[in-house]
Amino acid sequence: MIKRIRQLNSALPGLFLGICASGIFFGLVFIWFVKEKWQFGLGLFLGVVMALLMAWHMAYTLDAAMNLGEEGAVKVMQKHYFLRYGVIVLLCGIVTVTKIANPLAVFLGIMTLKVAAYLEPFTHKFFYKEKIRR
Repeated sequence: MIKRIRQLNSALPGLFLGICASGIFFGLVFIWFVKEKWQFGLGLFLGVVMALLMAWHMAYTLDAAMNLGEEGAVKVMQKHYFLRYGVIVLLCGIVTVTKIANPLAVFLGIMTLKVAAYLEPFTHKFFYKEKIRR
């Protein structure tokens, strides 16, 4: 499975590890500060799943755009960016209206993608044992 993910983008396994690790960390830390623990947990889970899907979709979109010319690549990247943004707004709107989960926890889960991007140089070492000479 990791080989298939790595074929799409070499940074993707590290991003997935960082997203999951930061999601678990945020869950363990912030669960103590909320009253509705199951709503927070569900919201964080939904946000982490969304972050995983966004990371995969970004890698897929980048791969597809690399086969196009400059103008076509820009259009594809913009289209897929707005698609991801729309899905985030839709997910947050559904969670807010239905009150099935904590919307701030969903946002926190989505932000694990940002945390994972900063952690990627460290998580990269878990998947690539060879040393990089500079």
